[in-house]
Amino acid sequence: MTSWFTYLGLPFEAAWLVATVIDILVIALPLMLAVAMIIYADRKIWAAMALRRGPNVVGPWGLLQSFADGLKVALQETIVPAAANKGLFLLAPIITFTVALIVWAVVPFQAGVVLSKINVGLLYVLAASSLGVYGIILAGWASNSKYPFYSAIRAAAQMVSYEVSIGFVLISVVLWAGSFDLSKIVEAQRGLYGGGFHAFGINFDTIGLNGFGFNLLLFPMAVVFFISSLAETQRAPFDLTEAESELVAGYQTEYSSMAFALYWLGEYANVILMCALNSILFWGGYLPPIDWAPLYYVPGILWLFLKMWCFFFIFSWVKATVPRYRYDQLMRLGWKVFLPLSLIFVFLVSGWLMVQRVGMPG
Repeated sequence: MTSWFTYLGLPFEAAWLVATVIDILVIALPLMLAVAMIIYADRKIWAAMALRRGPNVVGPWGLLQSFADGLKVALQETIVPAAANKGLFLLAPIITFTVALIVWAVVPFQAGVVLSKINVGLLYVLAASSLGVYGIILAGWASNSKYPFYSAIRAAAQMVSYEVSIGFVLISVVLWAGSFDLSKIVEAQRGLYGGGFHAFGINFDTIGLNGFGFNLLLFPMAVVFFISSLAETQRAPFDLTEAESELVAGYQTEYSSMAFALYWLGEYANVILMCALNSILFWGGYLPPIDWAPLYYVPGILWLFLKMWCFFFIFSWVKATVPRYRYDQLMRLGWKVFLPLSLIFVFLVSGWLMVQRVGMPG
């Protein structure tokens, strides 16, 4: 796109700036629309599992319910508690919302379709997503209220606990793919496991499966990463930061109007991001599930969206059916189960790759 603007006569710097802004808007605006739609989908899935109808009044089939809720929130007054630190109180939701957006810069939607193709994309994702906890901690501290403060402390401990496990899980993926570039990680999953038989006139010897999740050594890590994604986004059964029976609304208790809406937008943008990362890191991203030529006629972005939708359905399914953990159970799962398990599989994966690439010693 930059070359097209330079062809129109713009200087290179101006052309690059305009092209980058357009690329950002092409990602950010559909993402905001997607957030509105998945909130609607979330409520519909919960309703179906509880044998209810869910949103069905505003617009056809209730499709405009999220937009009506957004309009209602936008028209409310922003109330800042008298004893709160006003600057940090208003800055906290902005941090959460901004961090939820900047990570999408390195997500490959299709082969060659990525805003910023950097060779350390996975490190960028880890670094940027780790900043999200600051928005919650600042909200809890700046509110000058005990319930938000308790929630902030919980959020800090929870995110640290599960990011350690996520880090070791990603080491296994990087070892197998040989790169931190998300596009190269997706391409490393192409046609890994052949069939070895013939059926219906198709030679399955030349057909493989796309995805590290089909690897017996990496499948347990895919499960650990998915469960850690639930904890990282504070989704049930790990929503201890917003436990309404204990903390009213957690770190959001004192928020109203658009400041509250920014937290909701950030939370669901993070959920969509984790669905994308689960798809990209373990299930082939924009590749079809089977490495079969006719399936490649379907655009890669549709395969990615289909996989993301499957993961989002599981996110909603878990929230609708699994009871909330106690806090000691949450910590025990992170430190006593996932951390040792992910460490063991780092050794197993690295050992297996050493044997495959170098051979047995002696």
